[in-house]
Amino acid sequence: MFDDEDLREIRESREEWEASSLEPTLDAYGERKDRFATVSNLGVDRLYTPNDVADIDYDESLGFPGEYPYTRGVYPTMYRGRTWTMRQFAGFGTATETNERFQYLIDEGQTGLSTAFDMPSLMGLDSDDPMSAGEVGKEGVAVDTLRDMEVLFEGIDIGEVSTSFTINPSAPVIYAMYVALADRQGVPREEIRGTLQNDMLKEFIAQKEWVIPPEPSIDLVTDTIEFAATETPKLSPVSISGYHIREAGSTAVQELAFTLADGFAYVEAAMDRGLDVDDFAPQLSFFFNSHNSLFEEVAKFRAARRIYAQVMDERYDAEDPRSKQLKFHTQTAGQSLTAQQPLNNVVRVTIQALAGVLGGTQSLHTNSYDEALALPSEDAVRVALRTQQIIAEESGAADIVDPLGGSFAIESLTDEVEAEATEYIDEIAEMGKGSIREGVLRGIEGGYFHREIQDASYEYQERVETGEEVVVGLNKYSMDEEDDRLELLHVGEEIEDRQHDRLEEVRAERDDAAVEEALDALDEAIEAGENVMDPIIDAVKLYATMGEVMAVFEDQYGAYQETIGLA
Repeated sequence: MFDDEDLREIRESREEWEASSLEPTLDAYGERKDRFATVSNLGVDRLYTPNDVADIDYDESLGFPGEYPYTRGVYPTMYRGRTWTMRQFAGFGTATETNERFQYLIDEGQTGLSTAFDMPSLMGLDSDDPMSAGEVGKEGVAVDTLRDMEVLFEGIDIGEVSTSFTINPSAPVIYAMYVALADRQGVPREEIRGTLQNDMLKEFIAQKEWVIPPEPSIDLVTDTIEFAATETPKLSPVSISGYHIREAGSTAVQELAFTLADGFAYVEAAMDRGLDVDDFAPQLSFFFNSHNSLFEEVAKFRAARRIYAQVMDERYDAEDPRSKQLKFHTQTAGQSLTAQQPLNNVVRVTIQALAGVLGGTQSLHTNSYDEALALPSEDAVRVALRTQQIIAEESGAADIVDPLGGSFAIESLTDEVEAEATEYIDEIAEMGKGSIREGVLRGIEGGYFHREIQDASYEYQERVETGEEVVVGLNKYSMDEEDDRLELLHVGEEIEDRQHDRLEEVRAERDDAAVEEALDALDEAIEAGENVMDPIIDAVKLYATMGEVMAVFEDQYGAYQETIGLA
């Protein structure tokens, strides 16, 4: 963007500045520390100039919003058209309590629902399974049957609201229940909107919730992608998630690289199924973490769009522009929240949310300040939502498309993040002998991802322990006595009894013979290698339970046991 003569003059001017202004100041006062770096330990320079972005070709690397390579955003007007979808993660107790929280958030101005499930639901277990004892409704809502889904959305028109479901091994069952609910409400399937997380690869890499082994898990994800392409075109059947990879301790570059690799693995699986890339790719969505280093996060989001567009274009021959547009949800970093001085978390979340907005996210969840202590209270949720609303309506950040675009620092960091992430993706493809899908599977089996994340996490914790990485209120500016006046949300043990009663009532009222026949039909579909979504929908409409449906898959494929070594 600058000619050689301009760059030479800028270099010379910088040298003069360093000699006349910088060096005397450093001699007299020094700087705060020896090395400056992001939370991912990516070194940052003191100053950036046009020489740091001398190789950038504006049209090829940046372009304009809404046009390839989408570095500056996937829509021409971005938030000047409409703001991002504001989602607050909600779910606890039974469907009744969570429905009340949904209604509260809608009344407070939330524009999209985001559903948190309890551990038994996440793991495909019924609430009365012995393994579920003590966990029912504790970290999210308990959903055993379609009856729970009906209560969860009572009084809510699912044709008018976008709903996100954060669930993975049992995601196809929740998806089936939501489709069945739409049928019951009379909402056309093609009108339901939202996102199913349904990203099993990141489970094997980072979050560790699974039922069946990796390869059949990918097949099941592919079934949902295939089904959604024709039945629910406005719903994203998979949200490829880097959030949990980052929460496990990865760097920003690792989060980006491993997430994109997982996404490309699903693309390859769907294409191997015989689907045309442009028939399903527009429905794929992504989910990223936003951490404390503001500029690194903005660079990460911009690099993500550029890498994705180039790979979808060059490697998978996508032609539809929508197939090359990386659209993503952002959640602020839960790992960054501290139980010490929890109100400090309001500031952390604000910075992280701003990074998501400056980076061009399509939807955003802001964590509540009390989440290091408990599920969020109503007061804390309201503050988190108001944080988004203030950014949207008071800060001016939503008024300019890609407002940091063209910054020498941001463009240089974007290039650096892109280059390092691309190296990882190329390494994964090499492990798979050219196939990213096979490379991801080999990486899971061999412990590659685990080792990379483990090393990064250890190094970060070392920096915290030595004080090199400052965590305000924890290893600096700490207090001897903590304020214990926060009113925390408590989920009582009676929740489990109430959920057991509802489940027992459903079982007593349903046609058990019809349920058994539907489960047999699902088993036959798996045996025949057919798409399983229709049989699952048939089963849940008859009030087959979550555990009964998932047991069919476990009987077919066996339960997965992780055996990799981390040495």
